[in-house]
Amino acid sequence: MEAPIRTTCAYCGVGCGIVATRTGARSVTIAADPDHPANLGRLCSKGTHLGETVRLDGRLLHPMIGKRRASWDKALDLVARRFRRAIAEHGPDSVAFYVSGQLLTEDYYVANKLMKGFIGSANIDTNSRLCMSSAVAGHMRAFGEDVVPASYDDLDAADLFVLVGSNTAWCHPVVYQRIRARCAAGAKMVVIDPRRTETAEEADLHLAIRPGSDVALFKALLAYCRENGLIDEAYLARSVHVPDDFWAEVGEGSDLWSAARTCDVPPTDLRRFLELFAAHPRTVTLFSQGVNQSVRGTDQVNAILNLHLATGRIGKPGAAPFSITGQPNAMGGREVGGLASTLASHMGFEPESVATVSQFWAAPNMACKPGLKAVDLFRAVGEGRIKALWIMATNPAVSMPDAGEVRAALAACPFVVVSDVIADTDTGRFAHVRLPAAAWGEKDGTVTNSERRISRQRALFALPGETKPDWWIVKEVGSRMGWRTHFAYDHPAEIFREHARLSTYRNHGRRLFALPGLSAIGNQAYDALEPFRWGGDAFADGRFSTADGKARLVPVAQRALPGPLAAWPMTLNTGRYRDHWHTMTRTGLSARLARHREEPLVEVHPEDAAALGLADGAIARVATPQGESLFRVSLSEGQRRGELFVPIHWTDRTATGGRTGLLPRPLVDPQSGQPGFKLTPASITPADIQWKGFLLAADRVERPDCLWATRIQVPAGEVYELAGIGDPARVEAVLPKGERIEVIDTARGARRIAVLREGRLVAALFVTRDGLLPSREWLIAQLGETAAAPAVLAGGPAGPREDPGPIVCVCFDVGIKTIVGAIATQQLTSVDAVGAALSAGTNCGSCRPAIRRLIDDARKIANA
Repeated sequence: MEAPIRTTCAYCGVGCGIVATRTGARSVTIAADPDHPANLGRLCSKGTHLGETVRLDGRLLHPMIGKRRASWDKALDLVARRFRRAIAEHGPDSVAFYVSGQLLTEDYYVANKLMKGFIGSANIDTNSRLCMSSAVAGHMRAFGEDVVPASYDDLDAADLFVLVGSNTAWCHPVVYQRIRARCAAGAKMVVIDPRRTETAEEADLHLAIRPGSDVALFKALLAYCRENGLIDEAYLARSVHVPDDFWAEVGEGSDLWSAARTCDVPPTDLRRFLELFAAHPRTVTLFSQGVNQSVRGTDQVNAILNLHLATGRIGKPGAAPFSITGQPNAMGGREVGGLASTLASHMGFEPESVATVSQFWAAPNMACKPGLKAVDLFRAVGEGRIKALWIMATNPAVSMPDAGEVRAALAACPFVVVSDVIADTDTGRFAHVRLPAAAWGEKDGTVTNSERRISRQRALFALPGETKPDWWIVKEVGSRMGWRTHFAYDHPAEIFREHARLSTYRNHGRRLFALPGLSAIGNQAYDALEPFRWGGDAFADGRFSTADGKARLVPVAQRALPGPLAAWPMTLNTGRYRDHWHTMTRTGLSARLARHREEPLVEVHPEDAAALGLADGAIARVATPQGESLFRVSLSEGQRRGELFVPIHWTDRTATGGRTGLLPRPLVDPQSGQPGFKLTPASITPADIQWKGFLLAADRVERPDCLWATRIQVPAGEVYELAGIGDPARVEAVLPKGERIEVIDTARGARRIAVLREGRLVAALFVTRDGLLPSREWLIAQLGETAAAPAVLAGGPAGPREDPGPIVCVCFDVGIKTIVGAIATQQLTSVDAVGAALSAGTNCGSCRPAIRRLIDDARKIANA
């Protein structure tokens, strides 16, 4: 067995350390790094199963020009030539890069340098614009610099946690377990979220506020603090600039009753929140996409920052506002200027900063003004103003709002380059050139997590095929465009050293971001670099990154909230599932992760569903003025009346429905440019479905031709859930060749087909109009195995068999029926007792709310 390698996880901004041990050419075992300060030996379900995602299925392994394989020289020469031509004919603003928080900091740095310093445009933006740019804008308005003034150590010292717009139990499970450990010692937790999520179910108080009313809530809390003597006047005098009319504006409409009415929460619950905040000075407020993904996201961020600054709950142990990021290197991208609105090393486009970066880079064509942010960038592509576009490590044809228009823009763009690890993505289908990039496990560089901690991501495998690191691809294009000496990098350590030198160049303490002592780090020391957090205990000395050293209270106002519209009476919210990631190009490879949520669901309150004629498990059509898509209905009392929730993960590669990106409006926050994904007017109607079924296949098959077809990975193949209208026989066209055995029941409109090859089951199709379908679990286990046709067509063997039910604990493969049975037979009364009996909930802990719910349900039944 090879020596273990310490690296970092590929998923969220928690930045967990991993100990990876190669067990073969493309296989690896994954364990949590007990010494990494971000996770201290814990991993969530996604990190735990990273080893299932490193195989080469579906990988882009060679450069492609159109549909033909090309050499690197031909592909890179073409990219450089087309970009040079566009710049010569239309100017530098006629080209653009759209990059990603999946890039390493070294990749990000080189791309930013090429575009802003040498091409001469700031038209480089990142998909982090969709996630965290309102936090960036809020930090800069309040602190003078994009600094997260918190660390994970603050979670161990806090007495009150306020989680705003974050389903932390699902989206940041390792952080959540640290919070729960502190709560077990007596800390309190308040969750502010329109939905009653798994996180909200474990809170001491849940405020299910009206979407978009966050400013009213935090202004009411700030007014309450002032009325009750909780403002830290000494801290304000020493460290914060307060506008003359700030307090008068805070008081307008911020009384308890007005705020409760605006937020649509009971006044008694709001008062309890105010009293909890007053009673616990050591407060950490964690906020995420529910705050940021709004057309008023920056104001919502500043409402939170105002509260912490005014009460002095910042720069102290256990007291901080904490923006928790979504991607593994969103923070690293922010450090090197990956956003169109910033320059490298936390500098902006002030003339002095432009001159500093220009002189450091010896840049011949330095950009002097901000570039196009993501939504405007793709609008410019559609309008023909962008002639050449390079997309790196992201899938905007799925993830951007109003994605139908984004696809039309990509189709019309004269030249599109896509660097990716996957051969066939929704975005890649629009590319004129596709460049094969290194994936997680092959990359070598650094990432920065939510608490400003820089860690190494190390390669585990040799580069497969002709893949190359993103920094190498970009520097080769830069060289071919005429700037060879400026992009003469041979190792990521060279890029990191340059990044570190720029962070201190003419800084003189004006910016907290600086990497002193690392500008001369040797390659060997870089390879061995231990995790470290830049900036130390940010703002602990009460000084901020402004000209006068003082933070700013920023006046913000609650905007009028729209009511229901006649044609669009519902409000659509979007978000993540626990075990999926972005557009599932990685998690979709893991059979275990795929089983948590097998289809894209639209969550609807039962009373809304009854009024609209929607049945649980039926197919519904969700529509907005921008587009429409199909989802399977899931009734949830955790939804507010009049509101819907859908996941972001499904694409045209995995489903005929669930295309959430088609639905949101392309409206953005005026300060940050971040789209408002959380508040879209929508409608929902039942879809006409005449039959339902499923297809199992040991090998990849074409997606069946029907209205509803969603694919998931299983251990020995794949499963499609199906539904449609008309004759279901046409879905048989995708069945593989082999000995075909079938049963047809015309009375029930039922069809059961098994395909065997050399006695082994390679496919099975089950369709019915009126009848029931068998459980998938036993059939999935038969794929690739020697099978008896009668048992397969019956959906299971004769006699009783164990069915664990849908998987609840992905870490240990424990199903709902197994847990319910153990609760009943062993009289288990706590989550810890279930963990002791079954191991469920003892790893990442993200399933603990679900287990607690099963225990509560069992108790209710027993007491009925």
